[in-house]
Amino acid sequence: MDETPLELEKLQQLLERSADAAGAHLGSIITSDRSLSARELGERLQGMRLLVVATVTRDGRPLAGPVDGYFIHGSWYFSSARNSVRMRHLAKRPVISATHLSGEELAVTVHGRAELFDVAGPVHPELREAMLAHYLPLQGPAFAEWLEKPDLLGARIEASKMFSFRSDAG
Repeated sequence: MDETPLELEKLQQLLERSADAAGAHLGSIITSDRSLSARELGERLQGMRLLVVATVTRDGRPLAGPVDGYFIHGSWYFSSARNSVRMRHLAKRPVISATHLSGEELAVTVHGRAELFDVAGPVHPELREAMLAHYLPLQGPAFAEWLEKPDLLGARIEASKMFSFRSDAG
């Protein structure tokens, strides 16, 4: 887990604010004994986790698709090509929602705004490091070379709401 005590505190406050603002239906499903604390999220979301990311088209239609997500310092990160539909949407309309599901056992949903950056650049080097840690052992040096492509954008989700659910409460 790479979250600092301050990051865990901020994440815990976000989780509590989000739960307090949830509607009655969501609140009846994600009860206090079924949600995770900031520390538990940091512990459970190590390494690459598949996310379904939803962006918005110019005419307001949602568009959702999978990405390799990384939960780093209490925020979700992912990458894609600069010219991908997803990144073009986010460059014009940075509102975003994303969900990580691990079967019926774990769900983490975040809503917020995407901050875009060059993966090979100096901003948010933690994404590049996480990608290398995951894919270098699987794909070898070719992955590191691919990661240096100038058309690769990273995104960090600045969360305004985050909800977590676990079915293994007890």
